[in-house]
Amino acid sequence: MTDAVAEAITRVHREEWARVVASLTRRFGDLGLAEDMAGEAFATAVERWPRDGIPPNPGAWVTLTASRKAIDRLRREARRDAKHQEALMLHDDSPPEPAGAVDDDRLRLLFTCCHPALSMEARVALTLRMVGGLTVPEIAHAFLVLEVTMGQRITRAKGKIRAAGIPFRVPEAHDLPARVAGVLAVLYLVFNEGYLASGTESEPVRRELTAEAIRMTRLVRELLPHDGEVAGLLALMLLTEARAAARVSASGELVRLDEQDRGAWDHALIVEGIALVRERVDAVARGEAVPGRYQLLAAINAVHTSVPDARDTDWSQVLALYDQLAGVNPSPIVALNRAIAVSELDGPDVALASVERLATALDDYHAFHATRADLLRRLGRSADARIAYDRAIALAGNSAEVAHLTRRRDQLGH
Repeated sequence: MTDAVAEAITRVHREEWARVVASLTRRFGDLGLAEDMAGEAFATAVERWPRDGIPPNPGAWVTLTASRKAIDRLRREARRDAKHQEALMLHDDSPPEPAGAVDDDRLRLLFTCCHPALSMEARVALTLRMVGGLTVPEIAHAFLVLEVTMGQRITRAKGKIRAAGIPFRVPEAHDLPARVAGVLAVLYLVFNEGYLASGTESEPVRRELTAEAIRMTRLVRELLPHDGEVAGLLALMLLTEARAAARVSASGELVRLDEQDRGAWDHALIVEGIALVRERVDAVARGEAVPGRYQLLAAINAVHTSVPDARDTDWSQVLALYDQLAGVNPSPIVALNRAIAVSELDGPDVALASVERLATALDDYHAFHATRADLLRRLGRSADARIAYDRAIALAGNSAEVAHLTRRRDQLGH
């Protein structure tokens, strides 16, 4: 297979996976069948495109091939098991059911995968697989579980959707507020996988995933234009995505926020993101809302991106926002990030004391060890910093992050 064909298949898979799965699910009403046939269609592409050439419309080719394979399977099952309902569906000329509030197959797929009948773990895993197109090993790494465990989790989730008859549609307007929190959590995880990809074999930044997460969050905002957390998540994504071009160096190393070329940032996204943050700040000032997790995270990012130089960062404001966030979303990771702000205001020794208290909760989290290593480095404790860097490198799954941590460790000398 030539490099051009391999690249084309990879690109089409990334861009079209969710579209193909959603289209097949809408047509055949079976998420498991849709995933299987999409996989078989891409496998057929790997076999035929090197011989026959890349088709003019690769995405349509994959969708058509997957549909034909689905029909063939249902016909075989209908003959073998007398599944008359499925057989009739192949020739059903009745009009389709209403599409819902937004006519978008992938948004319907998203709400199906995020149905409250599923556990949160199952929702996230299923959406990363079906909507994000991640492989089971990638999702397993993101959840720090065995690949076989994640595969079983996804299989059970698909089975529950089928057994419970969960509909493939966007919920009605009165059901949307109750359903949106789970959707936002999933979208944020999809975005984070693109922002800092978990697989060492994948690109360190997967812009197709961040773009898809932003696109779907915009659609959810159209559904719920007055929901503060939807606006907050969109702002957070935009302000983070604005820095994407400056996050990885030409040599493939992660570039820290304070070292990034701010001229390479996408200032149109920053303007849009900050406008959303200000909209929410004004709403809170009028007493219309209490800021939630995503709104506060967006506000923190706005502080960082609104200044022309990292040295101008208002760390007092950042710390105040983290204090608010700790009240809304108390977690060890929030405490870890808060400690970074403390280090800028009160020094690395004060921050390190806070970080050390998180050791039990975050021992398997690479960012804990990376933060600790940086603080130890600043305190001149090079031997301890090296040990912390080694632990962070062992836990980090992103190739650019590993490269950055390795360089920082090696700068310590011996």
